[in-house]
Amino acid sequence: MRVLYVDDEPDIREVARLSLELDGDAVVETAASGAEAVLKAQSFKPDIILLDVMMPDLDGPATLGLLRAQPASAAVPVVFITAQTQSREAERFRTLGVVAVISKPFDPMTLAKQVRDLGRSLGSVMASAG
Repeated sequence: MRVLYVDDEPDIREVARLSLELDGDAVVETAASGAEAVLKAQSFKPDIILLDVMMPDLDGPATLGLLRAQPASAAVPVVFITAQTQSREAERFRTLGVVAVISKPFDPMTLAKQVRDLGRSLGSVMASAG
């Protein structure tokens, strides 16, 4: 499974990368900004994108809009990673088209399993995205 993790905080990106790589089948790429994520999504061709909501310049929702506008990433499932996990916020995020919301701070020991489980539940979507 190819995972693109997007977060403006270098330490969080590194912890997420290491956590996701606990899944031996995961190939992980990271991006430090929404703009970088849009570019990397074109070349890396992820199966799933984990996207921080609160970032400078392009926040998660704006980045999601740009990803959806690009043919190579239009159908890739996106999961928001955010501290804004109240039910009202999570529902608003889902109306934007994300497939799930993972709470931040995430548990580094379970992040890979959460993403793997999401991948299984989205299997048909991810197969058509690749």
